[in-house]
Amino acid sequence: MSQIGEHLRELRRRRHLGIRELAVRSGISHSTISLIERDRISPSVDTLSAILDALGSTLTGFFSGLKSQVPSSPFYAARDCIEIGKHDAISYRMAGVNYPNRAILMLHETYAPGADTGETLSHHAQEAGFVIAGAVEITVGDERRVLRSGDGYYFDSNSGHRFRNVHDGPSEIVSAVTPPTY
Repeated sequence: MSQIGEHLRELRRRRHLGIRELAVRSGISHSTISLIERDRISPSVDTLSAILDALGSTLTGFFSGLKSQVPSSPFYAARDCIEIGKHDAISYRMAGVNYPNRAILMLHETYAPGADTGETLSHHAQEAGFVIAGAVEITVGDERRVLRSGDGYYFDSNSGHRFRNVHDGPSEIVSAVTPPTY
């Protein structure tokens, strides 16, 4: 992330602010700002947020303007889809792990027989998906339905939700979450 300092310096210069003036506005020392701009230190989220507030920007806006230096491909072989769950219970295989400024979490989910996400969870996002094999009971808020191969769902993830495999074999879902907050 060596672009943080360069990007921060550019924002400050566009606003015609000196480092000392930005320090006064943000409450962050001028020496810390200088070190960040020269990529000598990595700022904490709180420090960067205070500086960006003083510049009239946000963390989201700041990071969306950065370009990734990690090479990426639009294609992912099966071996490149990383596991972010537990392959023996609920497997979440993710595509696009190194995609720059990824705005969606794309998953291939596999639920072992009887697997259950447990108590309802919620987070700030939207989710959609299709059951591609088996049968999964999905609870969203007060509604509950068993979806089978070919059935789909779409909901606001702020509502408590839960997934449970009710099939006697593995069940599979292809899903998307945006923003990628799960």
